[in-house]
Amino acid sequence: MTAFQHPVLNLEGKAAGNVDLLPEVFKLEEINHHLIWEAVNAFLAARRSGTAKTKDKWEVSGAGKKLWKQKGTGRARMGSIRSPLWKGGATVHGPHPRSYETGFSKRNRRVALRHALSVKLAKGQVLVVENWELASHKTKGLMQTMGKLGVNGSALLVGVEGSDKLQLAAGNSIRFQTIESLGVNVYELLKYDQVVFSKDAVLALQEKVKP
Repeated sequence: MTAFQHPVLNLEGKAAGNVDLLPEVFKLEEINHHLIWEAVNAFLAARRSGTAKTKDKWEVSGAGKKLWKQKGTGRARMGSIRSPLWKGGATVHGPHPRSYETGFSKRNRRVALRHALSVKLAKGQVLVVENWELASHKTKGLMQTMGKLGVNGSALLVGVEGSDKLQLAAGNSIRFQTIESLGVNVYELLKYDQVVFSKDAVLALQEKVKP
């Protein structure tokens, strides 16, 4: 399919040319919302630490001696102080360290990214800037730059590897999240109101996810 042109802005919010984008990446007609959901679910599952742990009977401290004889005491039989029935004893069927990752393939991730990018572009939530050459590392300066670009809500800023100042400036604001060009994922694309790519970043991502 023939590429289409998307406007590129400089950091003053003025036109700075165009970039060629592929419709098979940014303009899919039929959006697979279930695949997008699966991608988000897989991302959140993989992010879980899975470190919850309780002690089984063989891990609880305490002697293995039988507490009293089996019969004749009038009490219920009991074999160990480490029994789950006792305070300080083991936990039955408790959690153990595990991975929550699902079997979501790399191919499906790329397809889901194409659908998510198409959703964002259709809503007018994709901006492309010439570069991330900020004049200052201060958050106030970044806020002013975002205002010039027309970004009023939260934003995912893509192409952070090109600017240390961008990382410092965005690090003090809950509105902005920076990410490397090839680190884009469906969850963060949808989480933020807008996504702002550098020109190099959008071309690199497009090359990675194109069919």
